[in-house]
Amino acid sequence: MPSEGRCWETLEALRASEKGRLCYDRDWLQRGEDVLEECMSIPKLSSYSGWVVDHVLPHTQENPPPSETSSFSSSASALDQPSFVPPSPVGSIAFSPASPATPDGTKDRPESQHAEPMVLQSSRGIRVEGCIRMYELVHRMKGTEGLRQWQEEQEKKVRALSEMAREQLKRFDERKELKHHKEFQDLQEVMEKSSREALGHQEKLKAEHRHRAKILNLKLREAEQQRLRQVELARLRKEEGQVRLRGLYALQEEMLHLNQQLDSSDQPRDLLKVDLSAFRTRGNQLCGLISGIIRATSENGFPSAEEHAAAERALQEMRDLLVNLQQEIARASEDKRRQDEEEAQVKQQESQMQHGPEDHKESPAPSQGPGGKQKEDLQVKVQDSTMQWYQQLQEASRQCVLACEGLTSSQDSQAKKIKMDLQKAATIPVSQISTIAGSKLKEIFDKIHSLLSGKPVQSGGRSVSVTLNPHGLDFVQYKLAEKFVKQGEEEVASHREAAFPIAVVASGIWELHPRVGDLILAHLHQKCPYSVPFYPAFKEGMALEDYQRMLGYQVKDSKVEQQDHFLKRMSGMIRLYAAIIQLRWPYGKQQEIHPHGLNHGWRWLAQILNMEPLSDVTATLLFDFLEVCGNALMKQYQAQFWKMILLIREDYFPRIEAITSSGQMGSFIRLKQFLEKCLQRKEIPVPKGFLTSSFWRS
Repeated sequence: MPSEGRCWETLEALRASEKGRLCYDRDWLQRGEDVLEECMSIPKLSSYSGWVVDHVLPHTQENPPPSETSSFSSSASALDQPSFVPPSPVGSIAFSPASPATPDGTKDRPESQHAEPMVLQSSRGIRVEGCIRMYELVHRMKGTEGLRQWQEEQEKKVRALSEMAREQLKRFDERKELKHHKEFQDLQEVMEKSSREALGHQEKLKAEHRHRAKILNLKLREAEQQRLRQVELARLRKEEGQVRLRGLYALQEEMLHLNQQLDSSDQPRDLLKVDLSAFRTRGNQLCGLISGIIRATSENGFPSAEEHAAAERALQEMRDLLVNLQQEIARASEDKRRQDEEEAQVKQQESQMQHGPEDHKESPAPSQGPGGKQKEDLQVKVQDSTMQWYQQLQEASRQCVLACEGLTSSQDSQAKKIKMDLQKAATIPVSQISTIAGSKLKEIFDKIHSLLSGKPVQSGGRSVSVTLNPHGLDFVQYKLAEKFVKQGEEEVASHREAAFPIAVVASGIWELHPRVGDLILAHLHQKCPYSVPFYPAFKEGMALEDYQRMLGYQVKDSKVEQQDHFLKRMSGMIRLYAAIIQLRWPYGKQQEIHPHGLNHGWRWLAQILNMEPLSDVTATLLFDFLEVCGNALMKQYQAQFWKMILLIREDYFPRIEAITSSGQMGSFIRLKQFLEKCLQRKEIPVPKGFLTSSFWRS
């Protein structure tokens, strides 16, 4: 067809035209340009529309080609559509003349500043241009429609996807809820199962507990029955022990009474000139035997049947001894009576035969032992002079107590405060005595001396003086002496070296304040009668506990302290006494004599060796005294001292060994080894802890 050929020609012309040779940007959509911008914009005419109407359209209307009428009409009908809007950029370029022609054939300037001069095309070109525009319009409309359809499809897809997402979310929520429900059901089943298992285990434990409780109840009943049986047996043993103990005390009381009867035989012995020392020695040994049994009983609880039987045998022997003594005295009395009668008859015959008075010869001397010396027995009682001195010291102590009774028994708060301050000022410095330094010891001594001299001293942050109360000095002297002895009883008993610093301060105070020294001796004799030396006698009607207190034992709640503790206390006090008699205060007046020096120690040693030994006590005290004071006595008395040591070894050791049981030989062996070592070395060593001259420079 001719029209189809023209179309191909048109297409070839379009391809060869400037617009056909243009390069189109195919990526404009990816850069985000708005496709519908021109479709949605307000329709407007191009700036070249007026020129086209004036110059191009009149020519096309005059000679329209017959073959193009239909196409042009169709194009015109398309142009008459409301939506048709010619794109100004493209159309203007195609139809804008470079140099438009004027009616006279000359070229004019373009009417618009945007238009470039171009050659006016023919009507065919205009038609082609119109077709191109129509094609572009249709293509744009198709693109718009396609885009709209694509948008609708996308919206449908989005709605479908949203709906599907909602459905999936619902399914997910349902699955999640189902999972939670299933987990809850599983957990509930597990909990129920564990609860059932726990209940079963609990029931099993309850059953086991009931079974064990039943077994334990049976065991407890058996244990309770066993305990009751043991309690009953212990009660029976205790009752038997108490009966034996009371019987033992009764035996001791009777033994002491019989021993007193032996002591009362001194006067007949002196009149009849009978040697009864063997009876008295054996009586003392029997008393010591029963005393040892009682001491062992106080440590072990109650006496055994064997110990009670041994005590009964000792008592029976004591009775037999007394009967034999009485028989001996009776025989001696009878012999004395016959001898007196014979002497009277002889004197009567001689007086008849003689004519003048003649001097009568004295009766022959008593029998003497080997070497011309009469054998004498040891004493049991203390000498009269020593006893008188002991009683004077105790009376001085009682007078001091009565003097300060107004302060000690006062109910006034001020008096009580003064009493407490004075007691602290007197006792605290004594407690602070040690071997740290000589200067420290001097400070303590000066403080005590100032207090006793009436000067104010500091105690507990307050100023204290004995002048605050009329009885203050008596009270301080008594408490100070009591504290010195208590330090010996406790501190020296535990730490033997502490005897020397305490003793040197006590000796210095004794030298300046003699009454304090007398009170120290009174307290020492009261707590340790062996420091006199004095063995208290048992008096008829005296309670056994009172007698044990007189011997130095501590009795609390009817229980006597153990023998080891008793010996330890006695040892501490004897060591303090032995240190006092040999030490002097180095800052005092050296030309004056010691207020209670080594002569008293020599007297004590001589008197205790003239007395019958006591089991376990005498050996302990001799060892402590000689270990502390032996070196000073050796230097003072020299040869006489060694004679005394030889006397102890040869004459006194057998007596101690005779009355000491096998279980109490420790103190005797210690004393024996000490003296034998000293005799071998010909020297008594300096006691440990003795204060040297270097100490006082510290």
